[in-house]
Amino acid sequence: MRFDVLGPVRVRHGTAEVPVPGLLRQRLLALLLAHANTPVSAEWLSAALWGGEPERRGGSKLHLLVHRLRRTLGEPERLVSDAGGYWMHVEPDELDVERFETLLDLAERNFDPQRRADMLRQALRLWRGTPYQDLDLTELTGEAQRIDERRLVALEQLHAAELDCGRHAFIIAELAELVRENPLRERLHALLMTALYRSGRQADALAAYRRARRTVVDELGLEPGHALRELEQRILAGEHIEFEPPTARPVTRPAQLPHDVPGFVGRDAALAELDRLSEKPEVPIAVVAGTAGVGKSALVTHWAHAARDRFPDGQLHVDLRGYGPDQPLTTTEVLAGFLRALGIPGDAIPADATERAARFRTVVDQRRMLIVLDNAAAPGQVRPLLPGTPTSFVVVTSRDSLSGLSARDGAYRLVLDRMEADEAHALLTDRLGEQLMSAETAQPLIERCARLPLALRVAAERIHQSTGRDVGELLEDLTDEQRGLDALDTGDEHTSVRAVFSWSYRNLPDDAARLFRLYGFTCRHAGHRVGVFALTALLGADDVQTTRRLLDVLVRAHLLTEVTYGRYEMHALLGEYAAELAELEQDRPAIVARLLGFYLHTADQALRILQPSRDSDAGGLPRPVAMPTLSNQESAVLWLETERPNLMCAAESAAKAGMDDLVDLLFRMLHGYLSGEARYFDDAERLRVLAAGAPAEDC
Repeated sequence: MRFDVLGPVRVRHGTAEVPVPGLLRQRLLALLLAHANTPVSAEWLSAALWGGEPERRGGSKLHLLVHRLRRTLGEPERLVSDAGGYWMHVEPDELDVERFETLLDLAERNFDPQRRADMLRQALRLWRGTPYQDLDLTELTGEAQRIDERRLVALEQLHAAELDCGRHAFIIAELAELVRENPLRERLHALLMTALYRSGRQADALAAYRRARRTVVDELGLEPGHALRELEQRILAGEHIEFEPPTARPVTRPAQLPHDVPGFVGRDAALAELDRLSEKPEVPIAVVAGTAGVGKSALVTHWAHAARDRFPDGQLHVDLRGYGPDQPLTTTEVLAGFLRALGIPGDAIPADATERAARFRTVVDQRRMLIVLDNAAAPGQVRPLLPGTPTSFVVVTSRDSLSGLSARDGAYRLVLDRMEADEAHALLTDRLGEQLMSAETAQPLIERCARLPLALRVAAERIHQSTGRDVGELLEDLTDEQRGLDALDTGDEHTSVRAVFSWSYRNLPDDAARLFRLYGFTCRHAGHRVGVFALTALLGADDVQTTRRLLDVLVRAHLLTEVTYGRYEMHALLGEYAAELAELEQDRPAIVARLLGFYLHTADQALRILQPSRDSDAGGLPRPVAMPTLSNQESAVLWLETERPNLMCAAESAAKAGMDDLVDLLFRMLHGYLSGEARYFDDAERLRVLAAGAPAEDC
């Protein structure tokens, strides 16, 4: 809906005008719009509409009039009753006078005369007559005069901008008409004199001065002001004259990028993709998503520094604190910072977040800017900060996929994976040198750090600082899995790997957080993947679809990777963090029993398909409610081949827990199947050794 007061008051819904019948209804609407979004007392409205009539009678009539106006508008919630008064709810950009004044404010702060002139003409085109025309209300006189004064100032600024653009001859006729309409505005006379003089019409310029002087003397009994008299002298002397608008000042060009990451290596494909996206006008938003510590912020900051010259109107940057020890920034806070960075004074920044967002879109309209929104937690944090036009390029980083931004706002998602091994080696050698970090020396450290840039940098820093220790001992210390994540602790909650992981975990819904913890009970060997039915058993649930929904949450948060449909993997460091949390579970034996029960019952089902004469035996473990459908030999063999690594780990875990009966059962259940396949001979032998009482290995 649109409300127009720069002329006869009118209401528009889309392209159709909404008739407002009756002078009283029009006057009530005008009074409320003059105080848009501000409560106005019923007594004041009654006095304005009916003069000195008694309050009781006026109030009754006002109530009826409000009811009729609500019905006319078709959106009753627009006209709000509030504590003995009324107010009209108006959204940003809906009221023409607000749009007019916003454009004037922007024009005053723009140093480019062409853009300044375009903004001012756009603002002046909103006028259709005099403000609140034909309503004849004393209460609106002051506001109408104020707005009209701003219109005259805008006309002066417009023609000053046109002079700056060199269009002096083009504006002479317009200025002559404005001078006739406003004979006492000396600045209009000065503009006309300058336009005539710069068009080669010195005599006409001096004649214009004489007419201006005569008018001022006749009407006011005073001589013209100093500026006009000085301009006449400069024209008489034949000097070159530039007409500088006093309110114009250089547009603020923010440069808010944080410092570039020293020793940035690799990521060539991701950098090239950001280059490509930034040059496509149909992709104004890119989301760089990935797991905690994978280097999203470092990548975007490094790319932004290299690409900053492509954005001549500047760069805005903010850490939204979606994940971290600090409270997330509110939209209101971020927009206030952006608007101040763009040159809007604090007293001109609206209080309401929606109005700030509208003002921000207006300020950056048609500007070529880079806007980096780092560390976002949800689409709702991002949307109010998006420009309204695709001339600016927005890069968002998040641990979440922010699928809503892609679906609704057309964002392109770039998923940043962990480093390749050669990139990880390059990162270590850049920090420590090739001599200290040969490929052979670095390989176990790279795997220990799961090719995660944050963990690699922490490890490199510990090696760099530990000059008094043998490097071999330090590497052994860092790669000791028994130490868990303690080896990658820095004492800083922004860089300690455990703390950084915790921020992602704390952002999860409770049910997804529980699944993440329970994942710590699964095998952590690299390449061992866990299926959705096993995870359903871990949860003690009977609904696979609920498990899939929770898994989708973890995948979107980049805490899990769905390697193939229904098969999931967690990198080693996240697996260690999940295992730490799993230790805090109160019913650990029951959880382990549920997981082992799933593997044994399903393996028993598969083997009875392959060996129909085999007696059923799952060691008395609880039978899961949800199990995969194994209907023939092909599906049974496929399940056994897929789950073989996890079945072996189940045997190792049972042996480590002293569950000798289960180890023996797994041996009797699987040995025949495994020994019948030459490729599984080592597994068959390991089962035999475990059943014979050999020590179990960590799994």
